[in-house]
Amino acid sequence: MGSVKLVTRASPCSVFNPHYPETRSRSQIFNPNPNPLLRVPISLKGGKATTKPFSFIVSASLRNENTVTIDEAEKETTFNFNAYMLEKGDIINKALDAAIALKEPQTIQEAMRYSLLAGGKRVRPMLCIAACELISGRQEMAIPAACAVEMIHTMSLIHDDLPCMDNDDLRRGKPTSHKAFGEDVAVLAGDALLALAFEHVAAATKEVSPERVVRAIAELAKSVGGEGLVAGQVMDIHSEGLSVSEVKLERLEFIHIHKTAVLLEAAVVLGAIMGGGTDEEIERLRKYARSIGLLFQVVDDILDVTKSSQELGKTAGKDLVADKVTYPKLLGIQKSKDFAAKLMNDAHEQLSAFDPDKAAPLYALANYIAYREN
Repeated sequence: MGSVKLVTRASPCSVFNPHYPETRSRSQIFNPNPNPLLRVPISLKGGKATTKPFSFIVSASLRNENTVTIDEAEKETTFNFNAYMLEKGDIINKALDAAIALKEPQTIQEAMRYSLLAGGKRVRPMLCIAACELISGRQEMAIPAACAVEMIHTMSLIHDDLPCMDNDDLRRGKPTSHKAFGEDVAVLAGDALLALAFEHVAAATKEVSPERVVRAIAELAKSVGGEGLVAGQVMDIHSEGLSVSEVKLERLEFIHIHKTAVLLEAAVVLGAIMGGGTDEEIERLRKYARSIGLLFQVVDDILDVTKSSQELGKTAGKDLVADKVTYPKLLGIQKSKDFAAKLMNDAHEQLSAFDPDKAAPLYALANYIAYREN
């Protein structure tokens, strides 16, 4: 087994930077002491994690120096994460654009396109493609599934922003769907994206066996229904206004496994299914995805109390206003960061069983999720 060494520069904006401000001044509820330098695993040799002082970030700004270097005996190859993000992002955006053609009634198509093509990091579809290629599948086999996951993610954002839910006015730096089109059209646009996701997987997937396509559709449906995203959302609503003593860590974890992690998990598992993965490979990647899914939410909670709305491209501090229990509120900033470091270590451990060259995008995407700035 070769080694995976992540080579990037530290960013002063990372939530893990020891000098990064713990909170915005208006969020006095959190005021921990300055953090010591985090120590997180950034190198895997022979399947075992080695620990080095944390000093890197894969930034949303996509700096040219962000690379993953893979050393195997005397061979050294470099995986350029920035180039990967730009290449896959362009492919995904073109596929999403082609999936929704403008036709009558144009209002609903425009509303669907408005939210779906509004930008975003495209982490979920990239995870889907990376998992497929890790199993030796081709990206064309995974693109319809990757688009479907992004459609469902966009649907969840549209509905989450509605006045009856989080009542948000800003998403990806733009007015939310209901602000741009009205509540009625926003609800219908979300519904249409959900339906289109399943149609797209069934109709557009090529060179994958029908059995695997059906398995992927079942996985996707479970991730968004009463045992998945919806379950997390309902539990989240019922937890608003409860005190920290009333919302234990297990309840918070249930919310975020179902509300956030489950769709990242679906993205990775769908990619592995389409790529022809064995049950063992699929379950290992499922565990990887579960870890980075929770990691995504922990970082999101930290950013929500340490970044401005302009920096995030969405309303900052809204969980605090809604009196929701978050990881920083329950654990504190430092323990939240420690938990994030553990989750990334767990994700890396699951990847150690795979070829390091092929796993490089998934290593890099895990770190991108951990050290993103918005």
